[in-house]
Amino acid sequence: MNGLTKWIHEQAPSRESFERNRFLRPFAQRVFHPALWRFTRRSVPRGVALGLLVGIFLLIPGVQIAGVALLALPVRANIPIGAAMTFLSMPATTPLILAASVYVGNGLLHLKADIFQFQRLIEAGAPLSEWMTWLLSDAAPAMVVGLAVISVISAAIGYLVAAWFWRWRIGSKWRRRSKAHAAGGTAI
Repeated sequence: MNGLTKWIHEQAPSRESFERNRFLRPFAQRVFHPALWRFTRRSVPRGVALGLLVGIFLLIPGVQIAGVALLALPVRANIPIGAAMTFLSMPATTPLILAASVYVGNGLLHLKADIFQFQRLIEAGAPLSEWMTWLLSDAAPAMVVGLAVISVISAAIGYLVAAWFWRWRIGSKWRRRSKAHAAGGTAI
C-alpha cells in the first residue's frame, strides 16, 4: 500500500464508527453491505461526489455522514470516501461556503441579501432571533440556491478529479509493471 492509500485508509471512518451511529442503526443491514466499502474505480469517484454534494449542501455535522451513508445505497458509492469528503465543510470553511452561497444565490435570483450582515452576525455572536430575522429576508432563498449550485458543481468537479486520479494511478502502475517486465524483472 502506498503512502496516499495508507493515509486515506487511516483517515476514513471505519465500519465500527458507522455501526455506533444511532441514525444508521435502522439501515445497518443495507449500509454495511461489503460492496459499499470497497475501493473500486467506480465507487470512489461516486463517493467523492456524494460526499461533496451532501457535505456542502447540508452543513450539519453528523447528519452529513448519515446522509452520505444512506444515499450511497442507490448510487453504489464508497461510504468511507464519501464520509471523509464531508469533512471539507468544517467550522473553518463553513462561513466561506455560506458567504459564497449567498453571493451565488443573489446573482442567480437577482436578490439583495446582505452578505456583510451575515459576517456581522457571526462576529457579534448574535442571538437566534437576529439570525431568524436575517434568514426570513432574501437571505434564505439566496443561501439555499447558492448551496445547491455550489454543491452540485463541487460534486461534478470532485467526481471528474477522482476518476482522473484513479485512472492515472492505475496507468502508472501498468507502466511500471511493463517497464519491469521489459527489463526482465518481476512485476511489483
